[in-house]
Amino acid sequence: MKRFIETIKNIFSIEELRTRILNTLLFITIFRLGSFVVLPGIEPDRMNFSAQGLLGLLDTFLGGAFSKASIFALGIMPYISASIAIQLLTMALPYFQKMQKEGESGRKKLNQITRVLTIIVTFAQGLTYLKTTVPDEALLVSRSIFTVSSIFILIAGTMFCMWLGERITDKGVGNGISMLIMIGIVSRFPGAILQEFSSRGSGQILVFVLEIVALYFVIMGAVMLTQAVRRVPIQYAKQVVGNRIVGGGQRQYLPLKVNAAGVMPIIFAQALMFVPSVVASLFAETSDFASNVATIFATYTTWQYNLLFAFLIIVFTFFYTAISVNPQQIADDMKRGGGFVPGIKPGQQTSEYISTILDRITFPGSILLALVAILPALASLLGMTSSFAQFFGGTSLLIMVGVVLDTLQQIESYLLMRRYEGLMKSGRIKGRTESVAV
Repeated sequence: MKRFIETIKNIFSIEELRTRILNTLLFITIFRLGSFVVLPGIEPDRMNFSAQGLLGLLDTFLGGAFSKASIFALGIMPYISASIAIQLLTMALPYFQKMQKEGESGRKKLNQITRVLTIIVTFAQGLTYLKTTVPDEALLVSRSIFTVSSIFILIAGTMFCMWLGERITDKGVGNGISMLIMIGIVSRFPGAILQEFSSRGSGQILVFVLEIVALYFVIMGAVMLTQAVRRVPIQYAKQVVGNRIVGGGQRQYLPLKVNAAGVMPIIFAQALMFVPSVVASLFAETSDFASNVATIFATYTTWQYNLLFAFLIIVFTFFYTAISVNPQQIADDMKRGGGFVPGIKPGQQTSEYISTILDRITFPGSILLALVAILPALASLLGMTSSFAQFFGGTSLLIMVGVVLDTLQQIESYLLMRRYEGLMKSGRIKGRTESVAV
């Protein structure tokens, strides 16, 4: 405890770090206050919101702003959708690949395109949100007036959230966009604990304590999954004679992440899980089979739902790893830098070797990711409240763990630069970019 207090004193004794922390707290406070400002012309108490499936996940990310119909109801989610779209286009289209290679000017162009696309996505998502989530009985004005005014407000709210995220990145600590999502998730945690404690009552205190202990081990498992890598040894040549590389130079390691796809497979899979229920409901009146399918996939606790969910996560893990990690490019970069894997010829054989290792570590990584994703359903089946069960896995847990690790790593770097003792006795905190070997 004494060491912890001393570390806190050291943190606030560094003027730049103290300023960044205070700026981060200020921007986060503004973001949270905005989530309680309701759209004009609506009575939020009459909202009939169902926190199931993708809508429930969005509401968790936004700290309840989605269900409150606030001016930040869409938050930075349209910006994330636009960023993912631009990232995929960068991998697929030569025009965007060329723009990415243009350095700072190309980055500015991509950012501008992302912002314009964010406005378009917000407009489309805003119309859908207002039409499907806000019932007529909750309106205090006509539907047309409410829709037109709210669309402009939602777009402005999303752009303001994006601006707050950029300010946290520039003036605060850590990645601002990820920080806003993490704050939205964490803001629901105290209420979820109180709800779970109330549901257990005084006669099941031991059960509640065991749940907290289990949550701790789940978080530690998510930390290990986020950090785990397979290190491939790389030998750098002393000299090159003709086409032959002479070894004996510096040795380094290429870290290949077990979970290179991050939380993207869960997000993609979650976005598709509403499809079976929607399609089946179209034929539910004429087919008993379709009616059963619609019922099964309407809730996330059925074994059929979780089996399909896990399968999609495994598939998307391989897909996203394939488009985000290019073994051929890694092999070419190693060859140009005079590096090679001992016992493997540079070039095509190195690419095939790296690809084989990626396949071997991606499969167990995808299984673990699928297990983390379905843990909330298992927790619900064990009698936990749905709000508390959401913290036992899935996208929420992985985002929360990743952002906390990145933030602590930034603070740790400031302490070490000033020759202060770090936050952990065992050494430097490793974020998502610095991982431990498995």
